[in-house]
Amino acid sequence: MAIAIGAEAPSVEGASRRGPHGLFFYKVSCPTCQMAAEPMGRFEVAYPGRVAGVGQDPEGELDAFSATYGLTLASRPDLPPYEASNAYGIEHVPTLVIVDEDGRVADVVESWDREGVNRASATLAELLAMAPVTISDPSDGLPAFRPG
Repeated sequence: MAIAIGAEAPSVEGASRRGPHGLFFYKVSCPTCQMAAEPMGRFEVAYPGRVAGVGQDPEGELDAFSATYGLTLASRPDLPPYEASNAYGIEHVPTLVIVDEDGRVADVVESWDREGVNRASATLAELLAMAPVTISDPSDGLPAFRPG
């Protein structure tokens, strides 16, 4: 199970930010991650500089994934033994983690979960004192849920 809401969020070099932010854990070979890439890019548009990717693959593969699937987040590799992913208890990718201004986990969404992603967007927006942005709705053609 992924890290618990309220737990202290471990720092991820090259991905963690000061203040409220999100971390998107993914793997390039994961079909659900491929499907979720473009909507996760909408997080970056909605909350510039506040969401980073943590990919479980080498940097070149992360770059190719971004170009192919439209992921516009800056990403850093988390290679074996997957220190960042293990610190966050990542068992399924994709997983989105929202971190509050005190460095505590404010929300976690495992797999592709439209309701969860939109809730995480609202959580981050509230932490940043911004209006929430809907990241996915039924008109985008994505399923409501898809396991990772």
